Amino acid sequence: MASKIIVDQLESSGSNITIPTGTGLVVTDGIAATNLSGTIADARLPTVPVTKGGTGLTSLGSAGQAVKVNSAGNALEFGAVAGGKVLQVVQETVDDAYSFTHTSFAEVNSAFRKSITPTANTSKILVLFSVHTSFNHSTQQVPAYYKIQRKIGSGSYADISLPSTNLGNRSACHFMQPNIQTGTGENCDHSTVTILDTPNTTQAVGYTILSKIRGTGSGFVNRMGNDTNDADQSRYLAYWTFIEIGA
Repeated sequence: MASKIIVDQLESSGSNITIPTGTGLVVTDGIAATNLSGTIADARLPTVPVTKGGTGLTSLGSAGQAVKVNSAGNALEFGAVAGGKVLQVVQETVDDAYSFTHTSFAEVNSAFRKSITPTANTSKILVLFSVHTSFNHSTQQVPAYYKIQRKIGSGSYADISLPSTNLGNRSACHFMQPNIQTGTGENCDHSTVTILDTPNTTQAVGYTILSKIRGTGSGFVNRMGNDTNDADQSRYLAYWTFIEIGA
């Protein structure tokens, strides 16, 4: 018959109680949480595998990374967040009306300068521009042309996403306002431009709108051709919407 030693207290004569190699300490009914106290040093804690509800990881990943299953499908690891996420949305409006008479491309007005600052240089910017335009021309069939330009940081505005194939002497633009009658009239067209831009920067990316008219007359933005102060006339907002999409 096995021997038993029954005691009501167990103390060490030194700083430790040593269990010899090859011998285990078995608590038959487990240890209740109320009977535990003290702190276990981090170095003594094991790595908890995924089979026990852990991650199997022993270190922290880099900023912005996420925990994901590895390519072999047998463990977890830190890695970049999958692309295609919408990182931010910025919407700006221009709520006044403007006119122009220039026959070479020039900015409609500095009020149209709007920007977004990407959070990553690998992001794409989906640019949506919506505007109403009209005319006051002395002759028929004298259109106005419009195009969007972009600048990065403190740089200069430059063309983006314009046609170039077999362009010749034609005007490259994003949209135009046709003139189908003489005089002011109650004309107005609505145009929307969509550009998927890749600025490759985390600096502020600015956008603006340029215009020009072919011939004598005036082009108008955010208003009808006839803009008398009357309930029969209307005014509009121009909208910039910038959507940053993660790579």
